[in-house]
Amino acid sequence: MSTTNNNNDSKNVLNSDVELKGTLRFTGEMTFDGKLEGDIQSEGTLNLGDNAVVKGNITANSVLVRGKVNGNVTAKEKIDIKTKTELFGDIRAARLVMEEGVTFVGQTEVNPNKVTPVAPRAGEPPKPVPSAKPGAF
Repeated sequence: MSTTNNNNDSKNVLNSDVELKGTLRFTGEMTFDGKLEGDIQSEGTLNLGDNAVVKGNITANSVLVRGKVNGNVTAKEKIDIKTKTELFGDIRAARLVMEEGVTFVGQTEVNPNKVTPVAPRAGEPPKPVPSAKPGAF
């Protein structure tokens, strides 16, 4: 099943009584509080509710995570993981916020400056990483 909305200012809501199988696509903003077996793909903002259960990968511009996710989460801008969230999968974003009380099993890649890491040559010591700007995360 595929859902598309072409209005970038739209605010879509799928409540906890919604169960979907397939790929969910949208633009604008989506609040999802239901169950999904499949992927979520968007150039917009995804807000997962406390009752959300997602078994699949999530790719969006920005993601606020609550509920349960079993899959990888990738955001161009920011991933915000709230208390009591259960996330089993890798996360990748320019910025990451994770509250206390999150269950997270996976790997993270947070790269606010979009710098490509360079592996040192054999026998060469690793180069020091430039320090971050104060207040930047």
